[in-house]
Amino acid sequence: MLKAKILFVGPCESGKTVLANFLTESSDITEYNPTQGVRILEFENPHVTSNNKGTGCEFELWDCGGDSKFESCWPALMKDAHGVVIVFNADIPSHLKEIEMWYSCFVQQQFLQDSHCMLVAHHKPGSGGDKGSLALSPPLNKLKLVHSNLEEDPEEVRVEFIKYLKSIISSLSESRDREEMLIIT
Repeated sequence: MLKAKILFVGPCESGKTVLANFLTESSDITEYNPTQGVRILEFENPHVTSNNKGTGCEFELWDCGGDSKFESCWPALMKDAHGVVIVFNADIPSHLKEIEMWYSCFVQQQFLQDSHCMLVAHHKPGSGGDKGSLALSPPLNKLKLVHSNLEEDPEEVRVEFIKYLKSIISSLSESRDREEMLIIT
């Protein structure tokens, strides 16, 4: 069984925990409490398998605190990560600049492929959730961008997240197959 580690990172108050709970079908949190360090959510998704035989997959979703005081912990969080989801609040202009730093630290410096990264513009309840195009700077404008509004269209983000998990598992499976072939030959 394949196991994948996915990091949820981004600025404070961007909605990482709410989104992580929704996507992993964990408990609902109604009041805001900043994540201290990291929360690890383990889950399986019946829609994601590692091959045509239907072998299941396990996931660890690491909901990382957005406060820079945890920066000294980032190398430990990044270790053995297979994917990064950068969550930001599209209604807060400073978040557009901040996500460049998150991308640099968690994707570029870790040599992760852009296909292993997804941006989520999370719209909080009552914000209106404007899905207009965002002015993302390069290289962020090349990443998969998903708008999340759990109040108006919760299934859209779930469907996109499942596609993302499938691509991560496909990549892991291909990598494992290559390693096996190297051992055999």
